[in-house]
Amino acid sequence: MGFSNIGAAEIVLAVMAVLALLQFSHAAVYKVGDSAGWTSIGNLDYKQWSATKTFQVGDIIRFEYNAQFHNVMRVTHPMYKACNASAPLATYTTGNDTINITTKGHHYFICGAPGHCQAGQKVDINVLRTSGTAPTTAPEGSTAASVPSAGSPAPSPSSGISLRASKGSLITKLCLAMAGFAVFVSGFY
Repeated sequence: MGFSNIGAAEIVLAVMAVLALLQFSHAAVYKVGDSAGWTSIGNLDYKQWSATKTFQVGDIIRFEYNAQFHNVMRVTHPMYKACNASAPLATYTTGNDTINITTKGHHYFICGAPGHCQAGQKVDINVLRTSGTAPTTAPEGSTAASVPSAGSPAPSPSSGISLRASKGSLITKLCLAMAGFAVFVSGFY
């Protein structure tokens, strides 16, 4: 089997599939509270936790907790400040909730169990506008929830652990290599 059996359309589709996978790999997954998870025990400072992360559109926020004692409620900024769980924008109760961030801005979450938010079990996920980031929406039936912004911009969090660091140059090199390969292969027609 030679290169003549490969059509230009197949090459283009293969290149597009690889590029789509590489684009998806830019998303970072953040477990709220890191190893401690989402809890009211241990005086975990979620404000400090979120300040050490650089959230971007497309990132995934994971809340892991004991569903017998906790939940996650997406709320507005005034509700966040007052620890008001009476009318949340969304409620998550599985103990392993994954939320796709689809817009820049603030995303406020609290635990709705009595006294937990007041004890500090609340987090502000602030997604800043960055170059090359465009808001996207996830399909309605996706396994992870999509979260629109719930407030106005605030101070920038510092950098966090992510696989984004140097992906740009890697993607550029791979794209150039695939384009060169496609040109090479098309010479066999």
